[in-house]
Amino acid sequence: MQDLMDAPLDTLSPRSLEHIGFVASGTPEANAALEELTGVYGNVPLTEADVIVALGGDGLMLQTLHAYMGSGTPIYGMNRGSVGFLMNEYKVEGLRERLATAEVTTIHPLGMEVVDQTGHIHHAKAINEVSLLRQTSQAARLRISVDRRVRLEELICDGCLVATPAGSTAYNLSAHGPILPLQAPLLALTPISPFRPRRWRGALLPNRAKVDIDVLEPRKRPVSASADHAEIRNVARVSLWEESSIDGLIMFDGDHGWDERILTEMFRY
Repeated sequence: MQDLMDAPLDTLSPRSLEHIGFVASGTPEANAALEELTGVYGNVPLTEADVIVALGGDGLMLQTLHAYMGSGTPIYGMNRGSVGFLMNEYKVEGLRERLATAEVTTIHPLGMEVVDQTGHIHHAKAINEVSLLRQTSQAARLRISVDRRVRLEELICDGCLVATPAGSTAYNLSAHGPILPLQAPLLALTPISPFRPRRWRGALLPNRAKVDIDVLEPRKRPVSASADHAEIRNVARVSLWEESSIDGLIMFDGDHGWDERILTEMFRY
């Protein structure tokens, strides 16, 4: 799917755009938009839709992408929430024309495997990032390995995260991590409030890398791990990798695609 990134929808699939499924975040603003749009375009069950239109903010977009990851159904968001970096402008008129000319971008999630302090194994996927955070007033002590080689023997910090290009403008950016172009074959490894080594600012990793993070003193200094909205507490070890075989499809208006959004964010001050 790499060669199909940012292609118009009609080059990706011969399916028509007649069957649109709408989903709303549940806020009054999103519900009003849902009623208005379904009155004009109808609304099919999401499992039967050619394209899903998500009405809300970035949280709803992430939830919808998670639910339909690997299905081949593209998701087009319209902003009816507070944060809308992943969303397009809300308009009722000309929706089918906007969908027909929208750019479709392929994204891949991170896979996460967590071993907790009792030895139980948990799995989750993240579209934005996997973050490790201290659970108490005690700073976390972490050991970071990349492709089975220890790269940082000890990181004392509030936590750290590994972000995909899609998630590099979210929590990663707030933690002073780098913004990654969506097509970049990279992952951002970013510390959160590092105390020692104080000057370490993280690393850019190839997207084929496997990252293992061991929690040192896990009972004295407990740590949680979150993959987008899924959280596991009291973790002992976290392993991360890109799920390159799983595709999610997100749609942007051609005049304000992902590359333009990234450039705008890079030059924001």
